[in-house]
Amino acid sequence: MQYLMKQKILCLGDDFTIQDGEGRDAFYVDGRAFSLGQKLSFQDMAGRELAFISQKLFAWGQTYEIHRDGQLFAVVKKAAFTFFHCQFTVDVPGPDDYVAEGNFLDTEYTLSRSTGVVAEVSKRFIALSDTYGIDIVDGEDDVTVLASAVVIDLCCHGDKRR
Repeated sequence: MQYLMKQKILCLGDDFTIQDGEGRDAFYVDGRAFSLGQKLSFQDMAGRELAFISQKLFAWGQTYEIHRDGQLFAVVKKAAFTFFHCQFTVDVPGPDDYVAEGNFLDTEYTLSRSTGVVAEVSKRFIALSDTYGIDIVDGEDDVTVLASAVVIDLCCHGDKRR
């Protein structure tokens, strides 16, 4: 499935709108403006929370937790000791975690598992706000992949917005 993730520019928190391949709004990510650490609600367009993203404070390196149905579902962590490139891991239940690798400054990277590449993220457009194309392999959990892309954006480009 293809998605287009756009950061909203005139808002207090880190807010994103995610459109499907047909250009329809599919998801909304509502960042809380005044909180200790970053906190975001990943919602469908009816306002139902599908995931909650929170920055884990006092962790070694940049770490975010993704909660679903009130339970910890995934941990996204930027690798602390990688030279010449950046790497993120997305620890999900079970043995088949995601690894994100690529050029994060230019926002060109892939998420993969032991079975191969499951998503490609690309900054396809030049815009006032961050805009990314995300292509997810059928059968993958779109919400987890998209929430992970939001976290990676916050880690790699969040300082530019403040």
